[in-house]
Amino acid sequence: MRSIGEMGRDSGLGVSALRFYDRAGVLVPARVDPATGYRWYAPEQLDEARLLARLRQAGMPLVDVRLVLAGWSAGDTGVVPRLLDGHLRRLERELADARGALSAVRARLGAEEHSLNTATTTDATTTDATTAAARLTLPAADLAAALDAVRFAVSADPELPVLAGVLFDVDGADLHLVATDRFRMAVARTAATGHDGDRAAATVPTPLVDAMRALLADDAPVRLTIGADGVELETQGRRVAGQVVGEEFPDHRRLTRLPEGRRLTVDVPVLRRALRAQDGDVCVLVLTDTVEVADDRAAASGPAGGSTGDRVGVNPGYLLDALAGAGEEMVLEYLGPKAPLVLVHPDVEDVFSLLMPVALDA
Repeated sequence: MRSIGEMGRDSGLGVSALRFYDRAGVLVPARVDPATGYRWYAPEQLDEARLLARLRQAGMPLVDVRLVLAGWSAGDTGVVPRLLDGHLRRLERELADARGALSAVRARLGAEEHSLNTATTTDATTTDATTAAARLTLPAADLAAALDAVRFAVSADPELPVLAGVLFDVDGADLHLVATDRFRMAVARTAATGHDGDRAAATVPTPLVDAMRALLADDAPVRLTIGADGVELETQGRRVAGQVVGEEFPDHRRLTRLPEGRRLTVDVPVLRRALRAQDGDVCVLVLTDTVEVADDRAAASGPAGGSTGDRVGVNPGYLLDALAGAGEEMVLEYLGPKAPLVLVHPDVEDVFSLLMPVALDA
């Protein structure tokens, strides 16, 4: 066994990083001393830690790192190259955007003063026209339901401002709303009219999302304008508008292209009661032909309540959030011990959420 200091030195992650990845459920030590809380790592975890360090050095988001590690440990030779190629393409796009922005700055700095002033005035007077990438119309009730289905997954981490909002992604006649805090992701789709151009996307910050939701009190038509710098919602003469988050949201389409898993029917009221009875931030689900909550963490290593099946650790509060607004039944799709759990409404294919599992003690 390696101590946390040895693991940090040999992997290049450092002790503070190892503590963070333990709390995040990405790289959990094989053993934690119950008296001192000191972390110990198994020898085979060194390769996983080194891979994690390289991925973070390459700037890969943690939600992607989770999927790479899950695919690598499962021996999936297809998903890992796709994730790496996707991240490389994103870095190349960001580099091209940075080069373009710096070229524009150089051009402005080299221009004459009166030309710069004229350009600034023009920008200020034409903002609405130049940033309106998509204008669409949809019923208020549809947009309200979509916002309610994803709002719980918005990140509250001040160090991740790019996730502090809801992605509005318009592609043809479809409006996708997406939210994630790295540990879970919620996606909802609703149909809209009025836009038949290229794909347009913007991340709407949380306060503006809540202000928009407050206007959706009835089924009146909603006019939504999504631009590169701002978003506007208008309904029945009331209007709310504001700026969008200026950083690129993770590509939800790539993250949700998961292989088909084992589908289990969830008795929502029964599962809710069991989750609310949990005392702690981790509980164990027992997956047989149904979904049950084990009596305690010890059930992770043996039969619980006389039943056998796959066991997976989850945050009970996060799972309760995903069940909010559900009817009597939902469908849970199980892909593997380190893969996300997929929760879908049996009769609403356009609304689903992903929940990352919590690693259980070895």
